[in-house]
Amino acid sequence: MRIGLVGTGRIGAFHAGVLARHPEVEALVLADADAVRAARVAGALGAEAAPTVEALFGHALDAVVIASATAAHAELIGRAAAAGLPAFCEKPIALDVPGTLSALRAVSEAGTELQLGFMRRFDAGYRAAREAVADGRLGRLHTVRATTSDPAPPPAAYLPLSGGLFRDCLVHDFDIVRWVTGREVVEVYATGSDAGPPLFREAGDVDTAAALLTLDDGTLVTATATRCNGAGYDVRMELAGELDQIAVGWDDRTPVESVEPLGPRPPAKPWSGFLERFAPAYEAELDAFVHLVRGERDNPCNGHEALAALRVAEACALSRRERRVVRLAEVAGAGAS
Repeated sequence: MRIGLVGTGRIGAFHAGVLARHPEVEALVLADADAVRAARVAGALGAEAAPTVEALFGHALDAVVIASATAAHAELIGRAAAAGLPAFCEKPIALDVPGTLSALRAVSEAGTELQLGFMRRFDAGYRAAREAVADGRLGRLHTVRATTSDPAPPPAAYLPLSGGLFRDCLVHDFDIVRWVTGREVVEVYATGSDAGPPLFREAGDVDTAAALLTLDDGTLVTATATRCNGAGYDVRMELAGELDQIAVGWDDRTPVESVEPLGPRPPAKPWSGFLERFAPAYEAELDAFVHLVRGERDNPCNGHEALAALRVAEACALSRRERRVVRLAEVAGAGAS
């Protein structure tokens, strides 16, 4: 199999390493807006570097992996579809619903596959939680608590391009809540704070946010996120039902210290970031993509899943801006196919 990869920044270089080691990938071609960076990553992996993205699409490829800057995702998805190539794309498809719908139309019209990079679906803990909900172990699920806490803010230049905390960060929580519970979000109320570093206020973003989601069966979900968690990278989910309660993300590296006399001590080596915490999940999602391209499995996370998570993020952004409850029915894109 011959795969082209666009984007050789932090996540793109990681994906390139995974693909270069995959037994079913015979050749890997890399491209980036920064051709020097692409050549450097390719050289380290024994891969080929195309001088431009246009040149990459001139190769005889079997599939494309898109890990470029967010602003280029929709256009690259469309280009892959026009070339008849299945594509894997890091989230999001686009930073707004119209751009997302346009890319999805291109994929639908071409009849190609698009897999989105919501890696938590491939994490062992989240998969076990989904099974626990599905098999009834928890009884009626009444409360879900999800959190994503980054240890430090991203570069200031990234923030204006990110789409904001709801679309860039909490969108992972919105996706995994839907996937684990098997339910849809019908209503949100969200707020945020920009009381931290000034770069967030300058970008019109918030450094900390919280959302209350109501699912279609009445389950209540709290989803919180911050860019300023000095203790380390902390991603967790707690699910409480009438029969039992479970947690994802609690282990000997969770950056939380109990102040109870008999509570667990702080971790000696807390998680430092998403690539470390979710490395096995990232590898598993790309393995799934390779087998999707080979026709050996169904798509585990298609573009419409990304649209559903984005619509929740859009509703939260609107709720924060207008300080009110927002129904998902108010957000464009419902029923898109």
